[in-house]
Amino acid sequence: MDTSGIRLFVLAAEMLNITAAGKRLGIGPSVASARLSKLEIQLGADLFHRSTRNMALSIEGIEFLPYAKEIIAQEDAALAALGRGKATVSGTLRFAASSTFAQLFIAPILPEFLERYPEIDVELKLTDTQVNLIDGGFDLALRNYTAEDSSLIGRKLANDTRILCASPKYIKKYGMPNKPDDLKKHQLLVFINSKARKLFSKTDKSLYAFPPTSSKPRVVCDDGSSMRIAAKAGVGICMSSIWNVYTELKEGSLVQILPEYKIDDQAAIWLVYPKSNVLTAKVRVFIDYLVEKIGSPPIWEL
Repeated sequence: MDTSGIRLFVLAAEMLNITAAGKRLGIGPSVASARLSKLEIQLGADLFHRSTRNMALSIEGIEFLPYAKEIIAQEDAALAALGRGKATVSGTLRFAASSTFAQLFIAPILPEFLERYPEIDVELKLTDTQVNLIDGGFDLALRNYTAEDSSLIGRKLANDTRILCASPKYIKKYGMPNKPDDLKKHQLLVFINSKARKLFSKTDKSLYAFPPTSSKPRVVCDDGSSMRIAAKAGVGICMSSIWNVYTELKEGSLVQILPEYKIDDQAAIWLVYPKSNVLTAKVRVFIDYLVEKIGSPPIWEL
């Protein structure tokens, strides 16, 4: 099977444009169309649904794509081992991440990555709501997982330690909680659909949770940046990842609540890709770059 046709298919699947994919590979529209048709004849399946206005992967195309990527990755690796092939890494990288995390840590370091790898384009899907990687066609995602999920294909970026915090303005108005039971009397700011976390300490053996089971949160939101801003403005006590509030903790606009109590949560930040995908060169260099710039130890733990 001619790998040039497979390479064209992979690029066309990323761009959803056969002419543009052919242009990227230095071939004209008619040649690109003929090459892709030849591949489809060899496979006995239509890889795309085409119309005069739109183009989309067929079911067969979706199923074939990860194998096609692996074939190209293996060819590139083999040529590199022989000192041949392209020295540069290229392609469009589709990356899904928390919008809050990306604003703080991903967007500021993108310019250097794009300068290092001028033939890589980055498509970002930024939302604090978890997206389906396979259905969305993403190459890589940033995810918060507990330790028992660490068998997922990916690489740990950093621990995700959480704390309770509030603003001095809020504490002045409502008082400082001295024990977990005091939280029942306070205004609580909670992330939507988040499960209650256990609180524990070395000296207090009683069982506590945040939010307390008998209390109703005053404010619920689905955006980490908005939660940080609201807490800073005095809305209430929230549970937040340290990476989200470390600047505010340093400057004193937020203070930790019940610091002697730890949140029983072994979550970590992982860079993961779907099991059906191959760790291509563009994904590998992006993972390595994020670990280099953000990882061990992360800047919020210094």
